Amino acid sequence: MELGKFIRIVFTLIVSLVYPTSVFAMDRVDAAINSLQYQVQLVSLLKPSVRLTEYKRILAQGTRNEHLDVVDNIQTDLAQFWQSENIPVQGGGGTDDVYLNAFSVEPRSKDYLPVSNRIRYLLWIDQLHSWKGIVLNVWLEEGDNHSSLPEINRRLKLLGDLAVLDPENNVMTADVVNAIEGFQHRHGLKQDGIIGPETLRWLNLTPVKRAHLLADNFISKSRYLSTLGSRFLLVNIPAFEMVLVDQGEIKLESRVIVGKPYRQTPRLSSYISNMVLNPSWRVPRNLLRRDLLPKLRKDGAYIKEHNFDVYNSVGSPIVKTPEEWQELAKGKFPYRLEQKPGKGNTLGRYKFYFKNEYNVYLHDTYDKALFEESNRALSSGCIRVEKVESLANWLASNLVKDKQTWVDLQIHRDKTQWFAFDNALAVHLVYWTAWMDDGGLAQFRNDIYQQNSVVNLVSIKE
Repeated sequence: MELGKFIRIVFTLIVSLVYPTSVFAMDRVDAAINSLQYQVQLVSLLKPSVRLTEYKRILAQGTRNEHLDVVDNIQTDLAQFWQSENIPVQGGGGTDDVYLNAFSVEPRSKDYLPVSNRIRYLLWIDQLHSWKGIVLNVWLEEGDNHSSLPEINRRLKLLGDLAVLDPENNVMTADVVNAIEGFQHRHGLKQDGIIGPETLRWLNLTPVKRAHLLADNFISKSRYLSTLGSRFLLVNIPAFEMVLVDQGEIKLESRVIVGKPYRQTPRLSSYISNMVLNPSWRVPRNLLRRDLLPKLRKDGAYIKEHNFDVYNSVGSPIVKTPEEWQELAKGKFPYRLEQKPGKGNTLGRYKFYFKNEYNVYLHDTYDKALFEESNRALSSGCIRVEKVESLANWLASNLVKDKQTWVDLQIHRDKTQWFAFDNALAVHLVYWTAWMDDGGLAQFRNDIYQQNSVVNLVSIKE
């Protein structure tokens, strides 16, 4: 049984024992109206219409009889909306109980109630508080004095990042710095406690736009998750995060590096069918042209120093002096490069292959320091995994056919070996920029590829 449904059933039993029948019936009507009101509020953010606006007016201001006159129509429209979005609902309606009927059309998602409650709060803020753009010509650090800080502090308080508000405070105190760090954490920014352009950009995002982001991403996320099985690996691209789930339990979480805005990691679903220990790296032609040839024009020894083999069109090895390589790189380079396995290999020690038209995959990297960056849109489209060894070991334990060979080859760094799986692992590359986390905090991320249909908040600088 879903947790939300269980809680509601328990609540219903408790209330029925405490209150008289007539009062209990009245409470259930109120609960039904609230449920429908919150759903209409969320849906109207995405698909506003005259009909939904009228529903909102009646549910907020109408009499009990007016409420009861429209609940059937509202429930029908909501059920049709969730069905059109392929989002499962609780079900169990069609009874004489107005509350159970209203509850039956709520999305069957653990995210629904926290998202709905947060949207309701953000829209309340939007109605009661102004949110004009703050302009700063300086970066604010601890100890700084500035006339915009009272407004900044007010926003931090309203958004839940600042515990105690001093409305007259013009100074960046330690408490304000801590609040800024929490705010930066929730927005995927560098947690330095400094109010710079990135932090200010998010502070200026209005509550109603935040509500739109949460609603839009809730639909995308709920629709997608409803199709997944019990075992999968999922990468949320703008969050730079990966999660491995087995039988509904999280087995591994890791930071990842994804593609740059002009070399985007695609959204897709596929299956990881095998992994490679100590992979070689055959350089794609576009990366050879964009990345390696400029380096080779500067230093002809680049090929030898970075452990590359060079082959012609028929696969024969080519050997030349550094000066000859440097000169060849200035024109049309007719060769392909393949980097041998080893400690300096671009793919690191592990590569995880899944079929796709974009030629992207998950892999290790030798440059571990990049995982400390807050903006990790740094690759050429593939996904680099920080906890790559943990991922490889889980796959070896659970999916690899030849486990003994896996164990035997762990001491080798220069021998390439492919390992087939007993069963493929579903992999999903998704793009969600807003959600409620398990701690009840609203999380937002930069729209690094400008794919958000609601709000364009781009801050990645090339």
